[in-house]
Amino acid sequence: MTTRTTSPWAALSALCLGFFMILLDSTIVSIAMPAMLRELDASLNAVVWVTSVYLLAYAVPMLLASRLGDRFGPKRLYLVGLAVFTGASLWCGLSGSVGWLIAARAVQGLGAALMTPQTLAFISHLFPPARRGTAMGMWGAVAGLATVAGPLLGGLLVDGLGWQWIFYVNVPIGVVALAATAVLVPDWQPRHAHSFDVLGILLSGAGLLCLVFGLQNGQQFGWDAGVFEFIGAGLALLVAFVVWQRFNRREPLVPLEVFANRGFSAGSLTSVAVGFSITSMFVPLIIYLQTVIGLSPLMAGVLTAPTSLLSGVVAPFVGRLSDRVNGKYLVMFGLVATAAGLVVVALQATPTGNPWTLLPGLLVSGLGIGFVFTPMSNLTMGSVPPKLTGTASGIYNTARQIGSVLGSAAVGVLLQARITAAMTEEAAKLPAAMRQRFLDSMANSANEFGSSTAGQAPPQITEAVHNGLTTAMSQTMVLPILVLLLGVISAAAMKRSARKQAAQPEPVGV
Repeated sequence: MTTRTTSPWAALSALCLGFFMILLDSTIVSIAMPAMLRELDASLNAVVWVTSVYLLAYAVPMLLASRLGDRFGPKRLYLVGLAVFTGASLWCGLSGSVGWLIAARAVQGLGAALMTPQTLAFISHLFPPARRGTAMGMWGAVAGLATVAGPLLGGLLVDGLGWQWIFYVNVPIGVVALAATAVLVPDWQPRHAHSFDVLGILLSGAGLLCLVFGLQNGQQFGWDAGVFEFIGAGLALLVAFVVWQRFNRREPLVPLEVFANRGFSAGSLTSVAVGFSITSMFVPLIIYLQTVIGLSPLMAGVLTAPTSLLSGVVAPFVGRLSDRVNGKYLVMFGLVATAAGLVVVALQATPTGNPWTLLPGLLVSGLGIGFVFTPMSNLTMGSVPPKLTGTASGIYNTARQIGSVLGSAAVGVLLQARITAAMTEEAAKLPAAMRQRFLDSMANSANEFGSSTAGQAPPQITEAVHNGLTTAMSQTMVLPILVLLLGVISAAAMKRSARKQAAQPEPVGV
């Protein structure tokens, strides 16, 4: 059999194409929710599950997916995941009911979970430490662009073609990515994992499932005792998982030795903060833009587009810079800049203001996001020994995804609480004869986020609803801001890789 060399950059380009799709689908659905409510004749809770089930199916199997990549080869797992994701995307678009759409999204999340750990494992394999920052720059540009570009592309597709096309668009991209991966990516076989930790797989999967389910759906079920039982059971199972990993003498699913590395532990914790903040920052913003300001999905996406573009432009330059300076300072700057931009957005938001006054704050946040992903990933993955790369990649990506789920759940709870408090204050300012009608409009606004009847109410009620929602949005922005600042503390503990100047590996053959 002949052996040919493979260009690392060509291989990375193929991998990034699929990676862009799976991150895009984490955010693109939110802007299509009103259209799904109307066309699928579904309740809001059912449509929320379209996002929730994707996050659940994405997060829970990721540790197992990294181990499968170690055992059977990252390329093979990536191709299987990409095929599953592409097929499930077609299924999503063809779904005629919200039930079938939820089922298809679960399969789509499973495909994403199989793909994600393999991307970082390949970067660590294809590029030597001295050049890895530039490669991570390309990966970071894709991650940052996809994470924040969802509203723009989603608005364009929903307004122009219908909500189904946010899924149909994945099909031709997926086919191209399958062909490119098959041709350009080497069939690397680490073969580090010689056995499967079945008990560890069951404990971690069940624990994450219970914890994420409870957090993601606590608001829906009113945070009653049953929800807290789910969360408690999840935490107990995860504690049992950690204990089992400590005493498993064969081949644990998560070798705890990886957390003895301060750089990896700090990087993973920072990744949780980043996932939490990026998810939670867009929920109140999109609701404000569409409900209070009255922007269409497309125009709301246009307003946020410069954020994604600036992030994507900055990331490759930051990647090259991280090869020369200690990347933790770049991450810290990025987190502070993102938080500062959100502060500007929260202060500039008014019920009747020009939405374009939010652009400076959004641009500062976009700049910050561009500084975060590349050096954070480079430092975190560069701090672990090569034999643990696959496992570390799964843990690192799981951390970010769990952060996203926590952010989604927490911001929903806080937003609802702040809406209730703000509307109560606004009600007290109205004449007694208008208060009940105002409270009815408030309930619609809080539950439907844009489908309220406030627009047909007297001007005083409409003004009060918009004032209350604007206040609630600004106050809710405090949550991602605080988490970003906590991320600065964990980023300060990250360490530059001791393998930074390691020798360049031989060309990779197929």
